Amino acid sequence: MRRAPLCLTSLGLLLSACNAGGQHGLETAHQPVVSQTDYALDLAVSRGQLATDEDHRLDGWARNLRLGYGDRVTVEDPAGEAPGAYRQVAAVIGAYGLLLGPSSPIAQSPVAPATIRVIVTRARATVPGCPDWRSDLAPDWSGDTSSNHGCAINRNLAAMVADPRELVRGTDGPATADPRSATRAIVAMRRAGTTGTGGTTLRDPNATASSGPAPTSSGEPQ
Repeated sequence: MRRAPLCLTSLGLLLSACNAGGQHGLETAHQPVVSQTDYALDLAVSRGQLATDEDHRLDGWARNLRLGYGDRVTVEDPAGEAPGAYRQVAAVIGAYGLLLGPSSPIAQSPVAPATIRVIVTRARATVPGCPDWRSDLAPDWSGDTSSNHGCAINRNLAAMVADPRELVRGTDGPATADPRSATRAIVAMRRAGTTGTGGTTLRDPNATASSGPAPTSSGEPQ
């Protein structure tokens, strides 16, 4: 009799171990996680412009980074002495289809005199812990959702989204909009004539071009 509680406890632990790994609801625990990396390049300036061949060095650096949509590019010029260099950097970055963004409020390491710093911020989305087949390795006694539930759709979403930061806060709409453009399709539909006024012609699919005119919707020849 003294061994009965011990046996029941062991049986409960065994059953709980067999049921480990599943998810109790339909909301998946495998969600995309967005990480962010900063790349920095210091460029020499002279008389408010980029020094000789610095624009070529910037272009080579951007090419090696495979700069593209989703990357955020900013320029740090604490002294404010290189407005011409800012325009030159914007021209190089513009060749990759990007615009310079505002400087980051996060303090970086100090910028040396007579230099500016170009920073590329790149985000990456991943879904940690996928695939997860733990629930398939043991019997399911409570009808839980598979431990791998959500891995496929969220990994595809993380791989396809162009700007992973939009998974965190979405994207803002345009500051201004033209209501005429937004309602153009609705206005065209309202101005169009209805199809029940005889404008629709039913044609015999078996008729050939030499068999004469096709019948109208009333069945009479044209």
